[in-house]
Amino acid sequence: MVIGSCKVYLTAEWVFSLKEKRMVVKSLIDKIKNKFNVSVAEVEKQDIHKSIVIGFVCVSNETPHVNSIIDNVLNFIERNTDAVIDDVQIEIL
Repeated sequence: MVIGSCKVYLTAEWVFSLKEKRMVVKSLIDKIKNKFNVSVAEVEKQDIHKSIVIGFVCVSNETPHVNSIIDNVLNFIERNTDAVIDDVQIEIL
C-alpha cells in the first residue's frame, strides 16, 4: 500500500473576507472531490482570509500511480483558481 499526501499553500490577494474565502475553498474542494478519487480538506490557516491551505490524500498499490494522481490534482488546482500556489509539500509513504 502506497499513501500519497500533499499540502498546497495558496495566496488569494483578491479575497477580503472569510466569507469570500470559504466560497472559494468550498468550490475548489467540491470540484476536486467530484473529479478525483482523493480525500481533500482545508487543513490550516482557516482564520486568515488571504491564505488557503488545502490538503489531499490518495492511496494506491503503486508509487507511479500516486505521483500521477498528485500531479493531476495540482494541475487541476492551478487551472481552476486564480489563487497563486506558493508552496507544495508532497509526502509518499
